[in-house]
Amino acid sequence: MIQVAKADGVCERRLIEQLKQRSGEIDRSVTAAVTEILDQVRLYGDTAVREYTMKFDGSVPENAEVPKEALDAALEACDQKFVYALYRAADNIRDFHARQKQQSWLEPGADGVILGQRIRALHRVGIYVPGGTAAYPSSVLMNAIPAKIAGVKEIIMVTPPQKDGNPNPDILAAAKIAGVDRVFLMGGAQAVAALAYGTETVPKVDKIVGPGNIYVATAKKLLYGTVDIDMIAGPSEILIVADETANPKFLAADLMSQAEHDKLASAVLVTDSEPLAQAVAELFPRDAGSGYGELLTNARQAQAAQRALEGVRRAREALELGVTPDALLTDVEEALSALGELTGANIREDITARIFERFCVGK
Repeated sequence: MIQVAKADGVCERRLIEQLKQRSGEIDRSVTAAVTEILDQVRLYGDTAVREYTMKFDGSVPENAEVPKEALDAALEACDQKFVYALYRAADNIRDFHARQKQQSWLEPGADGVILGQRIRALHRVGIYVPGGTAAYPSSVLMNAIPAKIAGVKEIIMVTPPQKDGNPNPDILAAAKIAGVDRVFLMGGAQAVAALAYGTETVPKVDKIVGPGNIYVATAKKLLYGTVDIDMIAGPSEILIVADETANPKFLAADLMSQAEHDKLASAVLVTDSEPLAQAVAELFPRDAGSGYGELLTNARQAQAAQRALEGVRRAREALELGVTPDALLTDVEEALSALGELTGANIREDITARIFERFCVGK
């Protein structure tokens, strides 16, 4: 069960201090380790990638590149309800991002000067898809589909092998649906380095996108300039402001959607309803399911990752606590009037969990 803390003027301030202590700066030891990995891959290519894969994953796939037939087979072997969900999510993601596509334009002036902007897609993009702590097929869809829409000529995906050395079939199915061109079984900083520098097997890319652990994030940070990147993500965090009208199942799902990412993730619920806080706390382990037992244990190592605050009377008071998360959700009866003027907030009524917005709606 997650911890429920009543706001008494002391407890919530202690929580804030714990959140502040979770520095966004990358640990020096991690930087040193990643720097060495990058240097080794740059110098020794596939040999270094295989050595680090054995060191960190415990096994090396017989073939680094996954054959296209394996993607077709995965699509057939996966639960067809899951495959249907992937197709539906892919359609929604495609529809959303097609509306964002930029167009080239030319505008001749009266004095003969021609103004314009030419939009050209990158030739080759690399996608990192986590597969160690947990597998995220949604990351495949949300990174590959916008690239296809933009006109990227070739999409290269890297993902860690499972403990048995084989690829995760759910990730392969998503790769097939999203139109990924080539898939390599490798993860961690060594996979990022392979994409950035190129090896005998892995082609050099123009840009690397996708989430990962602190080693992946550090590698992307250090390689920026050698290769373009999307952003340095993590640790994940979410703040939900809710009242007694909220659905506890939705809240538990949203909290877990961030807390599962890694042990540094921060998932916080602020509510003026103690019964709601207790209901969410009771649902959390059940919603996690048998496959998330270890994730739940790891998340508990972060003191702020699974706390629900109770006792804040108004939604605005929650914001005055000074917590600025990646995702701010409001699940109060008058959400739009209470927080509608805030930039960056994800405003919604008691409709559905944010995980459906992210994985199905296409945003």
